[in-house]
Amino acid sequence: MDEMQSRSDDAGQFELNPGPTCGPSPGIEMQDDLEGDALREECGVFGIFGHPEAAAITALGLHALQHRGQEAAGIVSFDGARFHSERRLGLVGDTFSRRDMIERLPGNAAIGHVRYSTTGATILRNVQPLFAELNAGGFAVGHNGNLTNGLTLRRELVRNGAMMQSTTDTEVILHLVAQSKRNRFIDRFIDALRTIEGAYSLVSLTNKKLIGARDPLGIRPLVLGELDGCPIVASETCALDIIGAKYVRDVSPGEVVVFDEHGTQSHKPFPPMPPRPCIFEYIYFARPDSIAGGRSVYEVRKAFGAQLARESPADVDVVVPVPDSGVPAAVGYSQYSGVPFELGIIRNHYVGRTFIQPTQNVRELGVRMKHSANRAAIEGKRIILIDDSLVRGTTSKKIVRMMRDAGAREVHFRLASPPILYPDYYGIDLPDRGGLLAATHSLEEMREIIGADSLAFLSIDGMYRAMGEPGRDPANPKFADHCFTGDYPTYLTDQTQTEQQPRQLSLLAEAS
Repeated sequence: MDEMQSRSDDAGQFELNPGPTCGPSPGIEMQDDLEGDALREECGVFGIFGHPEAAAITALGLHALQHRGQEAAGIVSFDGARFHSERRLGLVGDTFSRRDMIERLPGNAAIGHVRYSTTGATILRNVQPLFAELNAGGFAVGHNGNLTNGLTLRRELVRNGAMMQSTTDTEVILHLVAQSKRNRFIDRFIDALRTIEGAYSLVSLTNKKLIGARDPLGIRPLVLGELDGCPIVASETCALDIIGAKYVRDVSPGEVVVFDEHGTQSHKPFPPMPPRPCIFEYIYFARPDSIAGGRSVYEVRKAFGAQLARESPADVDVVVPVPDSGVPAAVGYSQYSGVPFELGIIRNHYVGRTFIQPTQNVRELGVRMKHSANRAAIEGKRIILIDDSLVRGTTSKKIVRMMRDAGAREVHFRLASPPILYPDYYGIDLPDRGGLLAATHSLEEMREIIGADSLAFLSIDGMYRAMGEPGRDPANPKFADHCFTGDYPTYLTDQTQTEQQPRQLSLLAEAS
C-alpha cells in the first residue's frame, strides 16, 4: 500500500490503495464486432454524506450504475481525519463486494465512480475519483462527461508548471481549483467551473463537504436523493432505488449543490440557459427503470418504438428486439402495430469481453457466444428487428445474417433513433464521421451493407414527438441532439485549435 500525507483540518493521512495490477491488460483485449459497434457508455457518479455506512452504500449505488462504465471503478471516503481511496480496473462486483475492501473505506462520507474512458487510456492512474492535496485540505472528484476545452486547458496548465499525473480531462478540474485565488473552497470550485466548457456532472468530496455540480445546459444527468436523512447525489434514479433511497429532485442545469454539517446550500453561478439534456440518455445510456428529467426512460423508449411503427410499418409476422437496448422500443412497436413480439435473439449475460482470437472463424464463434438466434421464434417467418441505434453497421450486419441462418424468410430492420451523422464530444465514444455508416452511405447503401430486406430510422421530428414535443424547433431545440443534426450546444474549443490535439495524452506506458 502506498501512502501519501494529506492535510485536512485535523492533520491526517491519505491512503491510496491502487490494488493488484495482475490480469490481462485492457490494451491487449479485442472486442468482438457486436460490442465494438455499440454506443460506448459514459461514466456514472455517486456520493453520500453523513451516513455511517457511506462506502458500502456507495458500492451498491455503483452496482446500479455499472451500465454506464465497465472498465474501472473507484471509491474515496473520509473518516473525519483521513481520506481513503480504493480504485480498481474491472467491474464493481469484482472488488467492492468484498467485506475487507469496504472496511478499508471507513467514514461517513464517500463518493464513487464507474468509468468508461473517452478521454485518457484505461490505466489505473486514470481511474476516478481523482484526489489532490490542496492548501485547504484534501479534494476528491469524480466526473461524468467530457470537457470540450480540456486539452487546451491542460496544455496551458502544463506550460505554467502543472505536473499532470493522469491523462484524463478530470485532472484539469483539480488544477483549476488549486490555482484559484479565492478564499472559500466553494468559490474556488465555482471558479474552475467557469473556466471549463462542455458536459459534466461532478461529485466532489472535501474534509467538510459533499458537492454535486451539473453543466449549465444540463447535458449530463445528476439527481439528488435522501437515505435516512443523509443526502445523496447520483447519475440516475436507479442508484437511489437499489438502496431504498428517496428521490428528491434533479440537480438543475448549472447548479452547484453543497452538503455539509450545516445543511444544504444551492449555488447558481451561471446565467440561466435553455436546458439541452443529452437525448442519448433516453435512447441508450440510462437504465430503463430510471426517471430522467421527469420522464420514465422505459416509457420513452416504448414511445420511440410506437412512433417508429407509425412512420415505418412493415408487413411482417413478428417483432424481434436486438437485446438488450432494443427491447423497450420493440415492445412499443409491437403494441402499436399489433404484430406479435418474440424474443428471436437470446443474449448470454455471463460472457465477458472476448480476447484476441487467432482466426476469423474463431472470432465468429466468439460473437455467437454473446448472441444466439432463437430458431423456434423466427424460422420461416418475416421478422422486423428493432434496435436503438446504428453506428458502424457491423452489429446489424451480423445480426441480420444470424437471423437468415436461423431460417427467417424476410429480415427488416428498424432503428429507434435517427441516423447518427456527426461525432460526439461530450462523453460518448463515437468514431469520427468517416466511421459512421449513416454519414458516409445512403439509406439504400446501408440496407445493402447490412443485408436487410428494408431499413428505416426514426425521424428527428418523430423522436421529439415521442418525447412529448410537437417536433424539433431549430431555433430552440430541447435536447442535445448534435449527433443527428450537427447542432452542437457548446463551443468545441479543442476541435478548433490549429495545434494538433491528440486524443490520448499518455507518455508513460505502465502495467494496468
